[in-house]
Amino acid sequence: MPSSEPVVSEKRIISAKEALEALRSGAPERFHYHGEGGAYLDLRGAPLPALPDVGEEKIASLCRIVRGLVFAAVDGARSGHPGGSSSKAEMVVTLLASGVLGFDPLNPKHPGRDRVVWSAGHCSPLFHALVALVYETLRRKGLGLAPEARGAAVFPEDLARFRRFGGPSGHVESYAALADTSTGSSGHGISAGLGFAVLHRSCGLPARAFVIAGDAETEEGMTYEARNVASALGVRNLIVMLDYNGFGIDGPITDAMPYPYLNHWSSLGWNAIEAGGHNVRELAYALRLADEGFGAEKPTVIVCHTTKGKHYGKLEGAADSHGTPLPHPEYVEAMRKLGFDIPGEEGNVAADIALVASALHDEEAGYLEERLRAAAARLKPEAELRARMAAALRGRPMADYRSFERPAALPPELVFPEGGAVPTRKATEAWFHWAMRNSAFFYVGCGDLMKSILTGKAENVYGVIGKDNALGRGLRFGIAEQNMAMMSAAMAQDTLPGGFRPMSAFASYGVFAPMMANSVRMTLINNDVNPAAKAFFIVLAAHDGPETGEDGPTHHGLFWMSLFTAYPGIKVYKPLDANEAVEMLFQAARLGDPVAFSVARPPTPVLRRGDSVPPAIEAIHGAYVFKPYRENGRRKLAVAVSGGQVMANLLEIVPEIEETADLKIVAVTSPQLYEDLRRRDPLRASRVLSDQERQSVITLHNGWPGFLYPLALPGDYPARVFGMDRFSRSGRPPEIYRDAGFDAAGIREKILGLTK
Repeated sequence: MPSSEPVVSEKRIISAKEALEALRSGAPERFHYHGEGGAYLDLRGAPLPALPDVGEEKIASLCRIVRGLVFAAVDGARSGHPGGSSSKAEMVVTLLASGVLGFDPLNPKHPGRDRVVWSAGHCSPLFHALVALVYETLRRKGLGLAPEARGAAVFPEDLARFRRFGGPSGHVESYAALADTSTGSSGHGISAGLGFAVLHRSCGLPARAFVIAGDAETEEGMTYEARNVASALGVRNLIVMLDYNGFGIDGPITDAMPYPYLNHWSSLGWNAIEAGGHNVRELAYALRLADEGFGAEKPTVIVCHTTKGKHYGKLEGAADSHGTPLPHPEYVEAMRKLGFDIPGEEGNVAADIALVASALHDEEAGYLEERLRAAAARLKPEAELRARMAAALRGRPMADYRSFERPAALPPELVFPEGGAVPTRKATEAWFHWAMRNSAFFYVGCGDLMKSILTGKAENVYGVIGKDNALGRGLRFGIAEQNMAMMSAAMAQDTLPGGFRPMSAFASYGVFAPMMANSVRMTLINNDVNPAAKAFFIVLAAHDGPETGEDGPTHHGLFWMSLFTAYPGIKVYKPLDANEAVEMLFQAARLGDPVAFSVARPPTPVLRRGDSVPPAIEAIHGAYVFKPYRENGRRKLAVAVSGGQVMANLLEIVPEIEETADLKIVAVTSPQLYEDLRRRDPLRASRVLSDQERQSVITLHNGWPGFLYPLALPGDYPARVFGMDRFSRSGRPPEIYRDAGFDAAGIREKILGLTK
């Protein structure tokens, strides 16, 4: 019989640690990681010869004046951001004087200019001071300004009204010279700069995008998304000047970011140059190396080692300098240490600013004027740039979205058979494909959902943008909704040589659309403060409503509209079927206003139209009478419906409802468009739904109930606005509709329950 004693192996069992040590001695190469970063150069303290056209002493003098204007503006406002503004002074003045930046102050929005993005948009004291220095120089030289340049200019005396209504703004806005998008939300500017860089590169143009950034922005997830895409695309015309002062608002950036800092850039494949952020020579060399194509075909970050709050009294080198003005006596002391014997009379900052501006002597002004001429000389004539772009895009229609006209007879691919069932995402797929073939300036992409949302057909017309296809029009962002939205919206803000305006469409599921909301908000602000740069873009909110039932509440797009209906400057479009979607896309392009566009995943009934049902083009008004009263003598009942499947379910029970009521059905595709109709043509809007009807209308929406609030007025039925107002559960779409009471039986119960 076998022994019951356990068998003990004579071979000793070694520990994991011992095995690791054996592996280390036998295969040491396994323990060395070689990151695939870009090129790297450290210029700090390097023996660099002087550059003949970089007047270091004169630039230092100009930086002193800029700091004086910054400190005075902040003291006058008792508000602002002196810390980062002061630490970046040498960075931005050297950029301006280096001969690298293409910029003409007499034509500050020249389409061939290099784009400048103040990702550190809170550094508006520095921004306004820099622009004031430029235009004070031109004024001293007697150079007159055309109206456009005057509207983009700031003068020193304007700084006395910094952060006052009508004065220079508290964050950077793009109406001004040397700013090409409005900024303020941390981290958004790197994505915007990437958008500008990709746009110009994809049109065969030489413009670069320079981004002025702070080191704490690297903490922002959106910047990680942007750094990934920029490196993957090899966008060498993107240059980030990064103020590495070591502090955010609350304290050291190392509180939230692991050291070494440079790994957050180089590990993503960026070229990196380190330089002393207050050393003009090192900064000028770094800029010229980046300009000439330093290292690999990658974007470049210039990490500028600086002191936060440089020369700002006791707050120098402290996180508190970020947004804390010095007490007035300490401000006076700091200004006098800078060499400005200001009056320092509290409440009379204009006198301080005038004294600082008077320190701009003829020698410094002459030097800056010469450097500005060098910057302007980099720009090619617009006609030459347009010809270059046309050559690069040969064979493509040189037209933008403003040329789109709805054909009198729609092409077959844009017409969907009535009575069938077609996902509305098929309509956007077809229209985007049509638009791509009719414009050289349409860009489309989505967040790693192309096969589901169906943007691929349009993307493939000219291919996906990449290292081997710089002229593509499709964009692959990965799972990165924030960067996707900011990058795409920034592209649509720009104006190309010849006056062409790009259009972009970017897509994710409706349930994820809120992640794009702040990027959209920033662009809507830009549209408002700078109408000349108004962007037209489409946020495609796919798989809207409960149609993704099986995925569960994580993917039910029920509530995303609440954000986008609150923002001014964008409208939510929700067509009921595929034919309405096509008509509403043409309308969106005609109006040129940004839209959030709802589409569904499963087949949605394509409504039958004819003598009694208006054509699909009526959807462009936001609401229309789908079914009028029969005038059958019964009590009148108006029902407003949004959502194709809701309409289909309602139509099933129309005969039953009309046994006791005279039913009118209003199809709602955009309450915001309907509100526009009420203002523009109140008589027509009243025929759709009168104020009397609005007091008793029943609204049905397969999502956030508030979407249809504008259709209803207070009346006899406080509970007559129906939507899906709770998180559902996983299930087939018909089950979800039934559970929410939006199947035919549930709609019958809602309506009849209110009409008893």
